Amino acid sequence: WKRTGGATRVLEWACYLWRIFASTLAFVVFGFAGVLLSVGFFPLLRLVFWRSKAQKVRFARQIVQRAFATFVALMRALGLLRYKVVGQERLNRSGLLILANHPSLIDVVFLIALVPNANCVIKRAVRRNPFMRGVVLATNYICNDSGAQLIDDCVQSLQEGNNLIIFPEGTRTPITGIPKLLRGAANIAVRGTRDITPVVIHTNSTSLRKGVPWWHMPQRMQYEFDIREDIATLPYLQNPGGEALATRRLTEFLQQYFFAEGTRPCSSSKKN
Repeated sequence: WKRTGGATRVLEWACYLWRIFASTLAFVVFGFAGVLLSVGFFPLLRLVFWRSKAQKVRFARQIVQRAFATFVALMRALGLLRYKVVGQERLNRSGLLILANHPSLIDVVFLIALVPNANCVIKRAVRRNPFMRGVVLATNYICNDSGAQLIDDCVQSLQEGNNLIIFPEGTRTPITGIPKLLRGAANIAVRGTRDITPVVIHTNSTSLRKGVPWWHMPQRMQYEFDIREDIATLPYLQNPGGEALATRRLTEFLQQYFFAEGTRPCSSSKKN
């Protein structure tokens, strides 16, 4: 058939149609699981009086971590993605301030699946989402609509030993152009005198990117999560100029750090 050219095109179309079906199935499962946890499991958890609020929150986060890990495994089993994690042992600590670039929609799913006792800053729209509202309330995730109180809530969460995940961009990275980081993440590091655990996320796909429909998957997604050595915050505080200048300089450093490295394609070896 013209030296298999036609057969190759048919196979490519078959794979593309499968990815559309598989991605639809995966996100239906995700939504169903969110509703099940929100209206079924977590309301029952609140009725368990012999546990303290802190114990309930930690248990709820363990459930969400396992649910997200299962969702990632489902997407891998359906042939939608492959991934690689470098330096995962650095996440086996408490009180981490984890900052990551944000190329795709499921970055937070991956990170919560990888990070024990994860807290995160979410948008108000997520808390209002019927699929996620119960999950957010049970896990006590921090909403970004609290104004000046937001920084204090984040610092307190770190002091309590939670691992806090933040995307300093505040939104997904556009496919073209380099975004400007918000200062909130650096402000938390400076105010809390907390070192930063950076996670550089690489992907070779446009799927689930900003402005791209969730079902548009022209190829199997590939991700690499590179958990780097901690970035010390104290040197920025030791320079004259106070917290405001330290926050600005740290933000400028993070801008260069993430987007000098985060734009390279992920490697192709040792993926799950």
